[in-house]
Amino acid sequence: MNRADWAMLISLSLLWGGSFFFVAVAVPALPALTITAIRVGIAAIVLWIFLIVSKKTVPKSGKLWRTFFVMGLLNNVIPYTLLTWGQTSIASGLASILNATTPLFTILVASLLLSDEHITVKKALGVGIGFSGVIIMMGPALLTNVEIDILPQLAVLGGAASYALATTYARRFKTMGVSPFEVSTGQITASTIMILPLVLMIDKPYQLDNPGLPVWLAMLGLGIFSTALAYILYFRILSSSGAVNVTLVTFLVPVSAILLGWLVLDEQLQTEHFVGMAFIGLGLAVIDGRLWARLSRSPNQA
Repeated sequence: MNRADWAMLISLSLLWGGSFFFVAVAVPALPALTITAIRVGIAAIVLWIFLIVSKKTVPKSGKLWRTFFVMGLLNNVIPYTLLTWGQTSIASGLASILNATTPLFTILVASLLLSDEHITVKKALGVGIGFSGVIIMMGPALLTNVEIDILPQLAVLGGAASYALATTYARRFKTMGVSPFEVSTGQITASTIMILPLVLMIDKPYQLDNPGLPVWLAMLGLGIFSTALAYILYFRILSSSGAVNVTLVTFLVPVSAILLGWLVLDEQLQTEHFVGMAFIGLGLAVIDGRLWARLSRSPNQA
C-alpha cells in the first residue's frame, strides 16, 4: 500500500475506534436499542444523500431488498445493539479488543457454511491463539464477578459472531451485480426500517429525558463519521488496496479505541486485557501470513 492507502487505513481505524468512544458517551443516557436506531437512521440519511448526489443507481429489485434486510439484521441491528449493551458495563477499549475477534469467527463460520472455505493448519493455529487471548481476558472475571463482567463481554463476542455471519452472507452480492456502496446504503436503510418499530415499542424514546448536547454530538459522530463515512472510506480502501490489506484495520481499531477511552473517558484496562489483545493480534497475524513470510525471508531475498 502507498502512503495515501495507509492514511485512509489509519483514518478508518480512528473512525471505527471512535465508535466505541461515542457509544461510551451515550450509554449512560440512552438505551442500547435507541442508540442503534439513531445511529443507523443518521447513517442512512447521509448515505442516501451521497448516493443521490453522486448519481449512483438506486436499488429497486425486491429480491435484492430482501437480501438487504437479512444483511442489515446481521451486520447492523444485532451487532450494534449487542456491542452497545455490552458497553453499559465494560470499558470501550475492552469492547474493541473483544470485537477484534470478528476475523476469527469469520473463519469458523465460513468453514461451516461455505463449501469452498476450509480451515487450514495456519488458520486453525491462528484461531486457537486468538481465542486463547479471549480466555485470558475473560478468565479473571469468570472466577470473580460473573453477573457484571461476563455477560457484557459475551454480548460483544455475540456481536463479533454476527459480523462474521454477515461477512459470509455478503458473498452472494458478488453475483447480483450490485456495488459495495449500494449494499451499504441498502442494508443501513433496511436496518433503520426494522429497528424503528422495535425501539418505539420497547424503549419508548419519546418518553425519555433529553440526554443533553454531549450525547447528541456523540450520536451525530457515531452516525455520520463512525458509520456512514467509515463505510465510504472502507470501500475506497477495498477498491484501491484489496480485501487482504483492508483487514489490517482490525489491528488498529482497538489501539485508537483504547487511547480515546484512556485520554477522554479516564478508562483503565488491566494487564490481562493487554495480554489478551496481544494474543488476538498474534492469531490474526498467523492467519494473515504476511508478517511470517517477511520474517522468514533470507537477507538475499529481501
